Amino acid sequence: MVIVGIQRKALAIAVVCAVPAYAAEPYPTRPIRCIVNASPGGAPDVIARALGVKLAASLGQQIVVDLRSSAGGLVAGELVATAPPDGYTIMLAGAAIFGVLPAVRTRLPFDPFKDFAPITLVAESPNVVAVTPGLPVKTVAELVQYGKATPLLFASSGALTPAHLGGELLNALAGLKMTHVSYKGAAPALTDLMAGQVQVFVTSPISAMPHVPSGRVRVIATTGVKRNPAWPDLPTVAETLPGYDITQWWGLVVPAKTPAAIQKRLHDATTEALRSPDVRERFAAQGATTVGSTPQELATFIRAEFIRISRIVKQAGIPRED
Repeated sequence: MVIVGIQRKALAIAVVCAVPAYAAEPYPTRPIRCIVNASPGGAPDVIARALGVKLAASLGQQIVVDLRSSAGGLVAGELVATAPPDGYTIMLAGAAIFGVLPAVRTRLPFDPFKDFAPITLVAESPNVVAVTPGLPVKTVAELVQYGKATPLLFASSGALTPAHLGGELLNALAGLKMTHVSYKGAAPALTDLMAGQVQVFVTSPISAMPHVPSGRVRVIATTGVKRNPAWPDLPTVAETLPGYDITQWWGLVVPAKTPAAIQKRLHDATTEALRSPDVRERFAAQGATTVGSTPQELATFIRAEFIRISRIVKQAGIPRED
């Protein structure tokens, strides 16, 4: 009987030891990598770093921002979908990965709706329509009139990004034929916009607005359904072209099988950070609004965005790819 008891105790110890280490260890015990589908200086980069500072203070570990802008989000998405579900790989992602890619590609190396666990919606920001200062237009109506008479180039921060969709939707609703020029991020696109190499760029206010006071960029409209409270005198594109809506958003997600306790820790730390006055002010100064949601609300939001962006893709005449 004693031998049997010892065997049972040994078996119990073996079962406990078989549980993955990260389920028993306190979390976190080492730096956390935050994958961001962005290039340096873009809106997601700015948001990830501002949020990362607060998360590091709350979690007691460094947040390492890892920018992966290749292939419109394919690289970033696959990295996170296949990462160990231990809470040490998180992703700040938005419409590119959860809306555009599934709307335009038949096959993906990951499932946007099954391979990730939603944590919280971090921020929303309508884009702005920025034009090169040498372009003789100050309103959307003037841009449409000028664009019908003169060939124009519109920039994007990459093929099939929200910036690309924004330009194509302008073409579709206004009857324009602007030619798309794809860049590897917002920063080089803005550089060429300021130099007059391209004439139009639908981009985040986080990227464009800092250049407005110097006159290097002219912003003629915002792209949301309603006017942005940060710039109430700036009209929306929809006031001239009804139905136009290109709003950027960013949510925090983790690999799907990340333990529930770790998901909750990340959710609590992130929503606490988003309530911080300095984070709110940092975002608001750039035209972004902090949100903070439940995981379930983010999951519902992602599904709705996929439907909305699929409709935009169809409206803009962008073909699906294999």
